[in-house]
Amino acid sequence: MPPHGSIQEAEAALDRSSLTFAETVWFNYSATKSDYFLYCHTTIFVFFIFTLAPIPLVLLELSPSAGLGRYKIQPRVHLSLSEMFRCYKDVMWIFFSVVGPLQLLSYPAVKMVGIRMGLPLPSGWEIFLQLFVYFMIEDYTHYWFHRFLHCKWGYEKIHHVHHEYAAPIGFAASYAHWAEVLILGIPSFLGPVIVPGHMITLWLWFVLRQIEAIDVHSGYDLPWTPTKYIPFYGGADHHDYHHYVGGQSHNNFASVFTYCDFLYGTDKGYRHYKKLLAKTKEEQSKKTQ
Repeated sequence: MPPHGSIQEAEAALDRSSLTFAETVWFNYSATKSDYFLYCHTTIFVFFIFTLAPIPLVLLELSPSAGLGRYKIQPRVHLSLSEMFRCYKDVMWIFFSVVGPLQLLSYPAVKMVGIRMGLPLPSGWEIFLQLFVYFMIEDYTHYWFHRFLHCKWGYEKIHHVHHEYAAPIGFAASYAHWAEVLILGIPSFLGPVIVPGHMITLWLWFVLRQIEAIDVHSGYDLPWTPTKYIPFYGGADHHDYHHYVGGQSHNNFASVFTYCDFLYGTDKGYRHYKKLLAKTKEEQSKKTQ
């Protein structure tokens, strides 16, 4: 809830002649709501992302179109609607038992680190730069946490659940052991803790991070996805190999970008596999000529 009783008071406090359109909308929406109620929107947004964002991928998986099928990374594996729905139900169980309660109970920590909810709103550049920092912090720390989960104990006790889907689907992005949800949740919170911003930035961060996770678990390497233009972005093909190799995988631990795998040499198997695949395709092409 903003400390100002009216828009005029807010303008005076900010030494402005008027608020921006976005600030006016934010003030009118948040003026009568508690900070905790606003923070609870995070859980609602994540729920809808978990539920709605994978649906286009479900339709793609069920599509009989051969044209779209050629983009599937593991074309021999197809899940039925009932199998995908079972995955969604398991994800919802984790959401309501772990993710949701954790987010709702983390409000004191959010206030303590300085996430603000009042005016002024951050500029577009401020939001962009903070999100970039969040992605970089999350990506680097996630790499090491994920790599730990592939040690013998971590994999057998925790991470094997996530790898039940050797050919991942969108809903499987959040399909994991409850302990893994807690462990890999730490990198997601580190960015906002180190560089606290506005609640709107925090909402965008969690939404974009979940969309990215769903994208890399899509099972499809679609040529028109906008992420193709992001430098060092791993994408579905990069992470799909990690699932394809499975528990023995010591490749492609990164969540978003590929630089950690390159720097620490954990993409050698993947690069070798891609070379063999390209060579095989070239030989097959020559035979058909």
